Amino acid sequence: MRRVLRAAMAALFLVAAIPGAAETFLFPTANRALLEPGAEERFFVGTAGKPWTSGQFGCVRSDGNQLHEGLDIRSIQRDRRGEPVDPVNATAEGVVAYVNSRSGLSNYGNYVVLRHSIEGLEVYSLYAHLSAVRSGLKIGDRVQAGERIATMGRTSNTRQRITQDRAHCHFELDLVVNDRYAQWHKDRLEGQRNDHGNFNGRNLMGFDPAAVLREQAKLGAAFSLVRYLQSQPEMCRVMVRGKSLGWARRYPQFVQRNPVAEREGIAGYELSLTFNGMPVRVIPRAASEMRSSAKVALLSVTEAERERQPCGKLVFKRGQVWTLLAHGQDLLDLLTY
Repeated sequence: MRRVLRAAMAALFLVAAIPGAAETFLFPTANRALLEPGAEERFFVGTAGKPWTSGQFGCVRSDGNQLHEGLDIRSIQRDRRGEPVDPVNATAEGVVAYVNSRSGLSNYGNYVVLRHSIEGLEVYSLYAHLSAVRSGLKIGDRVQAGERIATMGRTSNTRQRITQDRAHCHFELDLVVNDRYAQWHKDRLEGQRNDHGNFNGRNLMGFDPAAVLREQAKLGAAFSLVRYLQSQPEMCRVMVRGKSLGWARRYPQFVQRNPVAEREGIAGYELSLTFNGMPVRVIPRAASEMRSSAKVALLSVTEAERERQPCGKLVFKRGQVWTLLAHGQDLLDLLTY
């Protein structure tokens, strides 16, 4: 009996000692240099001719005016020809939501999207530029955290090819904007191809995986993805008219109670948007609380956040008046479609 207990305790010790065993998200490759102080250059791959910083999430490209909505994780395993052979693994338990094995159809090249449930939040992880997706992996398959799903590569359909020295896994953590994206694309972007249905990049809204991985390493079991997202800085606040909002149904974790709307009925929603347009705070509003008859009204802008994160391209100041840019209008149209 003691021998059995000792074996069980040893097994528990081994599980506790495995890096990431109790983590919400695992690193998608064996490269974990992100957590080593000063080792960012061994983790991130920059764009051609640019430093490693351009491989981070956020306003890191085109002098801060272009958004990179993921991480470019450097290869650390290569074959004799110098090609990457790093296994790419599921960041968390989930289900295969989409597989693209026709690299010419996307600047992601070959890529896989997994769907996860984290604290009840429907989260998607994306793994791109793969040399190959695991044989037989298909939509609907369940995968375990850390399970191999593909091999790192450098596939893409962009004019500037990914060179061997820049081979990487582009990794995203996303929320889906609208379940009806494919129809919205057909109605609003007539003549523009959509080869990926609801998993078109326009419909995936990312948050910073590096910040999440670092935060959970710091907080351990106290880390909460929902709290992390709710704490993101507000770029602007808007009011949208309509009794129903798909985002509120899909992500009730972001919805705040409003007794007035509960009593009088919902006529619209007040949305707090991050720099890239993610509504992380949603307040149902009654008609008596809405001061504008417009379908979409810009209520406020956090100018310091706009200056810090200019690449979201949601709002612009003309004279003394802030207004929604075309990208911001399109995003809100998709959110309310």
